[in-house]
Amino acid sequence: MASFHNKILRVNLTDGTIAVEEPGQVYLRRYMGGWNIIADVLLKEVPKGADPLGPENKLVFAPGVLTGLAISGAARMAVGAKSPLTGGFGAAEVGGYFGSEFKQAGFDALIVEGVSPKPVYLWIKDGQVEIRDASHLWGKTTKETLEALREESDRRAQAAMIGPGGENMVRYACVMDGLKDAAGRTGLGAVMGSKRLKAVVARATNRLEGVNPEKVREMARFEAEQVREGKRSAGMSKWGTGGGDMMDGVLQGNLPIRNFRDGEFPEGDGLSYIMDKIGVQMEGCYACAVRCKKVVKAETPQYSVDPSYGGPEYETLGSLGSTCGVSDVVAVSRANELCNAYSLDTIGAGVTIAFAMECFENGLLTLEDTDGIDLRFGNGDAMIQMVSKIARREGLGNLLAEGLATIAEKIGRGSEMYAMQTKNQAFPMHEPRFKRGLAIGYAVSPTGADHCHSLHDSGMVNATDEGFTTNGRLRGLGVLEPMPLESLGPEKVRAGIYHSTVNVMFNCLPMCMFPGWSVNEMAELVEAATGWDVTTYELMQVGERALNLARVYNMREGFTIDDDRLPERSYGPTIGGALADGGIDREELREAVQTYYGMMGWDEETGKPRRGTLESLDIGWAASYLPQ
Repeated sequence: MASFHNKILRVNLTDGTIAVEEPGQVYLRRYMGGWNIIADVLLKEVPKGADPLGPENKLVFAPGVLTGLAISGAARMAVGAKSPLTGGFGAAEVGGYFGSEFKQAGFDALIVEGVSPKPVYLWIKDGQVEIRDASHLWGKTTKETLEALREESDRRAQAAMIGPGGENMVRYACVMDGLKDAAGRTGLGAVMGSKRLKAVVARATNRLEGVNPEKVREMARFEAEQVREGKRSAGMSKWGTGGGDMMDGVLQGNLPIRNFRDGEFPEGDGLSYIMDKIGVQMEGCYACAVRCKKVVKAETPQYSVDPSYGGPEYETLGSLGSTCGVSDVVAVSRANELCNAYSLDTIGAGVTIAFAMECFENGLLTLEDTDGIDLRFGNGDAMIQMVSKIARREGLGNLLAEGLATIAEKIGRGSEMYAMQTKNQAFPMHEPRFKRGLAIGYAVSPTGADHCHSLHDSGMVNATDEGFTTNGRLRGLGVLEPMPLESLGPEKVRAGIYHSTVNVMFNCLPMCMFPGWSVNEMAELVEAATGWDVTTYELMQVGERALNLARVYNMREGFTIDDDRLPERSYGPTIGGALADGGIDREELREAVQTYYGMMGWDEETGKPRRGTLESLDIGWAASYLPQ
């Protein structure tokens, strides 16, 4: 049995109708899932200029042709909509258990349209679908919600849901898969809240094995052995992301400190080796051998940390920790718990609070604005209080629930300098002044600053570096020589394009990066799963197709080359530390972005994908959506 059903579920919440569509194998092979299905729906079905929080927007849950297989990395799905944060292409990926359960329950994707007159949730079991009342769940945390949903449906059900942050349409609210995994970026939880959709709940009694189940099992065993022997994902099963010495990032200049302003953080040891301090165990996503998910627990006079909500990833240790000047790992873990309970993107929450802290220290916000909270860098209590205020849109939290560019525009008085964002999405915890490949990636990313599909080039300085061979699977794509870290030349652009094409292809299958599958192995796996005679070339086109469709969508919505830039702070040095003499050359970055356009087959002056480029990717239809 193939690893797809040829069934897309469509639910209209306005009139309560449920339909199932059969898009056909050509559609599924062309798009595979994830980003491509999201972009196809947004371009064809969401009117230009639609309000992201209005009834015309559509919310898409898009697993892919690998989702649900019992193999490491295949637990992922993508969620997408017109982003209420950026106003453009919105997508986020998540692991955990819901995507696999939904796929095994009989559907390849879910399109949610309209707005329900009252809070509801969807109950999906083995191909059967119901819209159920969720009025009693509105206002509840994700833990309270999940417990109630399982009591009402099935104790083994999995759920994608929102908490109060999504309900209150915080612009960077996320969609939670259970209590520990988030489709974090671009504000998709706010779209879910705008539709009064509290949750999608799935239960399946069937399992997917693929056309060639023995091949799938063979590859699953191979990966498990590689992980067990430390040949892949080394250290991830013990520490997860950010579980080691966080001071390494300080010394490199990679870890953001006090809103990307500073370069020194001697107290950063407080964030290091979290599992030794408050760790309980490591967990993983469905059928994955890597098991990179931290679970932490703490009881101190100040804070308690509930292990039900997992533990902070590197991005969270950075955003709610060093970026806010907070070094108390228990305080950061408590804030992480609250973000998961309220369904807030930890990156968006942390960088927004850090922005407010810098405004407060410079007199642009006062105690009167903060309701008496001493919102200074390093104040863990203040950071935790602001997470709750943002989720509930209380006091200053109502303003901070918007995107950074919007907040800075309202505060004014030079606060724009403190807004670390591109396309209104907060910077992740990787410094583009250190990893120059990220400077290009953050500038051109269709979803705003993103560390998952942009090139981390720090491992490409020496050809013998392990990072050179594993980072983006680049050697097998013809990137053969090392390149200077400071380079923004054509060789860096080319490497960045190959890397992002691979990673966005992974967002279409979808597949996690951590198990370390090569592109050749991915082709083998897709063939074993679907029966299609796919090649690595075809898979690369899947990623390229998604990048182009996302670009077309953004340009239709009014984005121009002026949006492909970094915030002002990125062009100057940090105060002290490794980047004290740093700063990205503005003109070099502009030339790199233009080179990127040319290499992508886009017009170098306007950034528009050329018709020939779209036709070569079998999406010529998308040209009609480009502005003339």
